[in-house]
Amino acid sequence: MKFDITLIFTVATVWAVLALAYALAPWSGMIGYAWVWGFGAALFLALGLALRRATRPYHDKEGPS
Repeated sequence: MKFDITLIFTVATVWAVLALAYALAPWSGMIGYAWVWGFGAALFLALGLALRRATRPYHDKEGPS
């Protein structure tokens, strides 16, 4: 499960980098894409934080793996 959460945080990071790249693009039409990628990054970040919080009691009970 730890690998899954790490993968979700990795996806959130990639989407945030893409949002930044689109926001800084010299073409004005790309700002709409920056909003889409930024919203996706926020969704994956929230999902990763929720999963990490949900698995914390099991991790504390079983110990680190």
